[in-house]
Amino acid sequence: MAEGRLNAQEVVGEGSDPEAWLAVLHGIYGAGRNWGSVARKVVEARPDWGALLVDLRQHGDSTGFSPPHTLEAAAADLRALPHGGRLRAVLGHSFGGKVALAHARDAETVEQVWVVDSTPDAREPGGSAWGMLGVLRRVPERFDDRDDAVAALTAEGVQKPIALWMTTNLEWTGEEYRWRLDLDDMESLLRSFFEADLWEVVEHPPSRLEVHLIRATESSVLDDAAAERVRAAEEATGRVHLHDVAGGHWLNADNPAALVALLREGL
Repeated sequence: MAEGRLNAQEVVGEGSDPEAWLAVLHGIYGAGRNWGSVARKVVEARPDWGALLVDLRQHGDSTGFSPPHTLEAAAADLRALPHGGRLRAVLGHSFGGKVALAHARDAETVEQVWVVDSTPDAREPGGSAWGMLGVLRRVPERFDDRDDAVAALTAEGVQKPIALWMTTNLEWTGEEYRWRLDLDDMESLLRSFFEADLWEVVEHPPSRLEVHLIRATESSVLDDAAAERVRAAEEATGRVHLHDVAGGHWLNADNPAALVALLREGL
């Protein structure tokens, strides 16, 4: 199989020619466009920066990648982006947060990493993303229309806003809708995500790197014990920062203004 290539949409302020770029990484089952609104507001406020809305491997339009599908492979994919030394920062949400940490650890040009409601912890598979994998294996693979897919997901207990969002992963074949996600690939990526322990990047970041962890106050993803480790790293290094932001796990939808303000001031 020919190796895939990452799809990355450039977002720049009107009339700007940025020298520095921020890669923006979505969560599992997502796509770069999920963060388009936040990225546009950031580059409008900071025209010296451009943003790259990346579709991670086997998501969105970044297909055709060969296994193994791991968090480390997803991080390594970013090295092939054609922005070279101008990729100075990386932001990742949820699954993308751990990808961002792994990439920032190894990419010598990256000076900042922003981790949005994700944890460096290794843990047993669980939570809503893992549960969604089971749901997707139970519902039909094909539908006559998107409403049928929403109905199938909500019948499995998925909240309607999440069900509607998940239908962005449907593609029209000319006769029917079907899931574009390969569930075995998603499972591989998720298992790797849960197995990865990236505390070393937070507690002993490379000397060039500034680490920002953004905790959603209405989410339990980054728990109190983890937050205390982050604060200890902040005190020890002076280059690690914990930001509490009001909202749930989907901060890009719940409180985009706060995210934009942090990035506007912090980049």
